[in-house]
Amino acid sequence: MSRSRTERTDADSTSVLSALGNKYSAEILCAAGTPKSAQSLSEAIEIPIATCYRRIEELVDAGLLTCEGRQLSDEGRRTNIYRRTLDEIEIDFSDDVPEFSRKRRTEAKNRLQDQLQD
Repeated sequence: MSRSRTERTDADSTSVLSALGNKYSAEILCAAGTPKSAQSLSEAIEIPIATCYRRIEELVDAGLLTCEGRQLSDEGRRTNIYRRTLDEIEIDFSDDVPEFSRKRRTEAKNRLQDQLQD
């Protein structure tokens, strides 16, 4: 494995583990199975909005959550809508660097879940 690949893997591992290790991150990922705004996520898991925004930023940076677009809020403001990028993650600590196995969400699954929500 090339040095740059190893360094990138170390950085990826660090950001994923850091994001998952923070309080409320797992709850946000669970709640973000369907597109939700930060306000909706904050209300759904009953955490302060500022904390929710910080966790969302960490999860997006780690590639675990994505901004799917923007929509108008009830107050008429444009808000970002987030959804998790995976359904499962497995972490293997048996080597020097943690290795991740991710079960990514497919676009087809996202569309199906959106239709079931309507």
